[in-house]
Amino acid sequence: MNINLFKHLNVSNVTVNVIPKTTVIPLGNAIGLKLYTQGVLVVGMSEIEGEKPYENTGIKEGDRIIYINNKKISNTDDLVQTVNSSQGKQVEVKYIKEENNEEVITNIKPAKTKDNEYKLGLWVRDAAAGVGTATFYEPSTGMFALLGHGITDIDTGDLVTIANGELVNSNIVSITKGEKGKPGEIRGSIEGEGKIGDISKNTAFGIFGKTANKSKLKITENEMEVLARNEIKQGKAQIICELEEGKKKTYEIEIQKIYTANNTDNKSMLIKVTDKELLEKTGGIIQGMSGSPIIQNGKFVGAVTHVLVNDPTTGYAVFADMMLKHMKTT
Repeated sequence: MNINLFKHLNVSNVTVNVIPKTTVIPLGNAIGLKLYTQGVLVVGMSEIEGEKPYENTGIKEGDRIIYINNKKISNTDDLVQTVNSSQGKQVEVKYIKEENNEEVITNIKPAKTKDNEYKLGLWVRDAAAGVGTATFYEPSTGMFALLGHGITDIDTGDLVTIANGELVNSNIVSITKGEKGKPGEIRGSIEGEGKIGDISKNTAFGIFGKTANKSKLKITENEMEVLARNEIKQGKAQIICELEEGKKKTYEIEIQKIYTANNTDNKSMLIKVTDKELLEKTGGIIQGMSGSPIIQNGKFVGAVTHVLVNDPTTGYAVFADMMLKHMKTT
């Protein structure tokens, strides 16, 4: 929105964030997720019997191999089998460059190992899995949101580009309490069966998808209105999270700062844990609590995203409108 005086003198530009009246069901339960990449992600390189087959090919860490000899590569097994079947003959590799998503074709001559296998000298990964917290379910669309941030590759630090994924149940195994300089974490295991939904998007503002089996979402909260960012107030609020198997609870926090104009990242609000029970259990915000929905005056305002390493009682949260925007855009 442009503001000016007397139709001549420009005074300021103001970004106005408007969301239609939307209702969601906040969740807060521990959840498991499996992400599958498009092709296989290159995460490292190593010599094979003194040879470097990948040299002068242009392939770098963060690139994704999608075809070898015109055969689609969907996982690491596909790559291993296709390269071995070449019996050392040069193969044509099509890959996607990380920096610009450009598809490039190159040729590599696999090297033979002492075990009579053929390899490209590339370390690759085809999937990622983890445990986090489910944020909300939107009844009108059947869509869900998780984490409030994306899944990044541990080796490259980049968002994992996914082809698809699955939302599944998880079991909480243990909790490590957070300390100054040492973040705590929720450790869990992922159930192999019983898909809850299909994951379609991994973004910097959350992971999104559509529910396949609503009954497995462990819905206990009522539908509530999403609060626009300009209506959020500094002061008391609550988060919902699961710290014991099958037991979601509401804990007190304080919203200390609100960065209303921030549309660039998921550090929309500065929050502080004030609940004595939660501080006793976790020391504050710990890994695995990302995605915990934040409620203020009976309305959904956002989700926990980060902890401050030097003060585990304090962290950041993302606005609800940012999660909804990224859930609904392609």
